[in-house]
Amino acid sequence: MLQTVSDHHVPDRQAIALKAFGRIAEAWSLTQPEAAGLADMSVSTWKRAKKPGFSGDLTRDQMLRLSALIGLYKSLELYFSRPLARDWVKLPNQGPEFDGARPVDAMIAGGLPKILRVRSYVDALRGGM
Repeated sequence: MLQTVSDHHVPDRQAIALKAFGRIAEAWSLTQPEAAGLADMSVSTWKRAKKPGFSGDLTRDQMLRLSALIGLYKSLELYFSRPLARDWVKLPNQGPEFDGARPVDAMIAGGLPKILRVRSYVDALRGGM
């Protein structure tokens, strides 16, 4: 059976996305449960997924989450100074998407739709829409 270029690189994209999100989780000082919740994984799966050579397959939803979170991280780094960019997801927020909750909690509770809305919200703040 012939592999397409797209099929051949799927594990590479997953490994890259997991590595990038692992670095973001560290930069944002996320707990294991917070990082796992954002990635829609159990804590035990997240711990395995962070390690090189993870052989599990990510769902389309998980890949979309990681992609959106990577984009959110980039937007925050462009919009805010370093300390605030790194702390923003863990600070209570009165913005329309949060009602006083921390963005990380709102995104975990709201899943992919909320993650995408938060990314759009930050992109709009920095004039990127």
